Amino acid sequence: MSETIVIAEIVKGAVHPTTSELITAAQALGSQPTVIVPCADASVADGAAQYAGAGKVIAAKSDVFSNYDAAGWASALDAVAPAGVILTSASPQSKDLGARLAARRGISVVQDVVKIEGGNLTSPIYSGKAMQTVSLSGDAVVTIRPNVFDSSGSGGSGDVSVVDTSGNVATAVQEFMARASSRLDVAEANIIVSGGRGMGTPANFSHLETLADTIGAAVGASRAAVDTWDEIPHSMQVGQTGKTVNPNLYIAVGISGAIQHLAGMRSSKYIVAINKDADAPIFQHADYGIVATWEEALPVLQSSLASMMA
Repeated sequence: MSETIVIAEIVKGAVHPTTSELITAAQALGSQPTVIVPCADASVADGAAQYAGAGKVIAAKSDVFSNYDAAGWASALDAVAPAGVILTSASPQSKDLGARLAARRGISVVQDVVKIEGGNLTSPIYSGKAMQTVSLSGDAVVTIRPNVFDSSGSGGSGDVSVVDTSGNVATAVQEFMARASSRLDVAEANIIVSGGRGMGTPANFSHLETLADTIGAAVGASRAAVDTWDEIPHSMQVGQTGKTVNPNLYIAVGISGAIQHLAGMRSSKYIVAINKDADAPIFQHADYGIVATWEEALPVLQSSLASMMA
């Protein structure tokens, strides 16, 4: 079975309890789901983290989620959600959203499901006069009728990852610094700032070095950067064929997140990713993601860190 993704039901700016039923439905498909919370404020996602059964909670943060706009929400969530089976509530808004996500991805949609047995989905047809059962054989969008599946219960304690697509880099940097500070022991801090081919040229690594000097960090690089530019030595490479690292804070700038690189740094205690491509795989593993160019993000990050270190 492919990955299962639950889109949290949001009502009046908060995670609705129906979300816990979606988690139960996802588990009936045989996998522990990733829960994606559309929000303008990342703290909203804490409401989903309390539910048991979620493998990971991602706060998809964007200004577009302040008010419901079908096209805007579908576009933003399509960029954040990995490939797989997507579950939403069968509320009028979420059925609309689910259909749009299915259309964007060119996959099937099954509406108003009331029963899941293995890969078989049952839903009513003809105004409830009959029931149909279809077999799930690949990626699809499935909407789940509320009050049919049991709640997954409380007691969840998973960390919330944040992918920020709002475009407000200053606010994003301030938020991730606040979140990192609450999780990292400064007395034991070790930090790595790594750059990838997204830095554009090897000369631009000087910006990473300036940032690293400010906070006492080491500078690393992806294999793509090392292979592309002779000026970036192999000794800087983080990854399967480079160095395996385990810092408290790993800042990845312009790194797409290839499996080879992830193998060398995914055990970092707190991962921050900065990339202009919202579809970059690195965001699926980051605790905080900022969708921006390095030119937009690094000056703000440098200024914020310099103020903290003063």
